[in-house]
Amino acid sequence: MAFGDLTRLNTNIGVMEAYNKFQATSAKLGMRQLRLATGSRLNSAEDDSAGFSIASSLRSKIRGQTQAASNIADAKSMLTVAEGSLSSVMEILQTMKEKTVQAANDTMGSAERTAIDNQLTALSAEITDLLGDSKFNTTSLFTSSAFNFQVGAGASDSFAVTVGTMSVTQLGVQSAALDVSSASAATALLATIDAAITTISNNMGTVGDSQKRLTFKQDAINIAIANNEAAHSRIADADFAREQMEIVKLQILQQTGISAMAQANTSASAVLDLL
Repeated sequence: MAFGDLTRLNTNIGVMEAYNKFQATSAKLGMRQLRLATGSRLNSAEDDSAGFSIASSLRSKIRGQTQAASNIADAKSMLTVAEGSLSSVMEILQTMKEKTVQAANDTMGSAERTAIDNQLTALSAEITDLLGDSKFNTTSLFTSSAFNFQVGAGASDSFAVTVGTMSVTQLGVQSAALDVSSASAATALLATIDAAITTISNNMGTVGDSQKRLTFKQDAINIAIANNEAAHSRIADADFAREQMEIVKLQILQQTGISAMAQANTSASAVLDLL
């Protein structure tokens, strides 16, 4: 630091030094006030280049994880729709079994068997409608063998869920297969309906297992988001108590800087006493 000769007036070194310190203090004060205004310790890379880089990476990861958590919630909603449809199909199949058991009894006449056959045909058509109308947004749920859900912020964080393609033909309960014209035919149909019920039951179990896994993933990613938010906060967020304390100190230094410049000017004017 340079200290000027008070008897040399063209360059007032004392005032220049005081002014420079005053400017530096004012810059620091402005920075602290900006931190209070934004709530952020890092308002530009200049504030802390390493911290800024780490905080930016964390913020990117947090945003990706937040969207992944939303994806998981959507996936669970999709599977809930699928589960509801499968439950309705199961209810219809159980009704079909009940009517087929009735038709397997030799007490049924031809008129009764015709009525049962008509009812079974209507129920088969309803299964077709249910499976065809089972959509999430515009995605049909029972025409694709598997769905891939993005459940994390990384490229490899995907989760495949198999709902399975399904139709009355695959279940074996299409109208052409619903023969209850005799007790023996109805008895044979019972085995087909039981197999269809088993298929639906297994698919519902698969959907339930996938829902449970998605719940675990949802809990895990919510914990990860909270931890990353805490890490980001420690790096990037302003400590209001500390910033306010620094502002008080800098305001005092700013005032003493102004006083120092005034005193430096007064000291230089003392040279007039020599004239």
